[in-house]
Amino acid sequence: MNEWMEKALKLAVTNVREGGHPFGAVLVKDGEAIAEGVNELHIKPDVSAHAELVAIRKAQEHLRTTDLSDCTLYASGEPCPMCLTAAYFAGIKEIHFAQTVEEASRAGLSLSGKVYEELTKPKDSREINFIHEPVQNSDLDAMDLYSRKTSESE
Repeated sequence: MNEWMEKALKLAVTNVREGGHPFGAVLVKDGEAIAEGVNELHIKPDVSAHAELVAIRKAQEHLRTTDLSDCTLYASGEPCPMCLTAAYFAGIKEIHFAQTVEEASRAGLSLSGKVYEELTKPKDSREINFIHEPVQNSDLDAMDLYSRKTSESE
């Protein structure tokens, strides 16, 4: 096992001992750990306080960029859909994980598996109702405004 995965697992074990969930993450750039995080749901009411997101936020602040394409993420557990999405948005190209979504489910943490399953369904078949309300007032069309501003700056 590589040293960064071992660090992520140690963070997860420590977090469990301190009353948290079993998740730790380390972001590595050029062979050096630049950020780490643990699941902080036991500390604050923030559903986005997952280990991977905490580490991504810290790395982006430290590097002063949203682009983490030259970083590798080491996570004690397979990232949930939210954390995986953040990795995509940050440009992370490689994720190592030790324990699977299925293992998490067997430990009583089944929501990630459920969300992954929900995402395979058509929008109208998901547990959360998706109701599309198209923009009717062009003054409120932020996408069009953004597209025009982007075109002007090129």
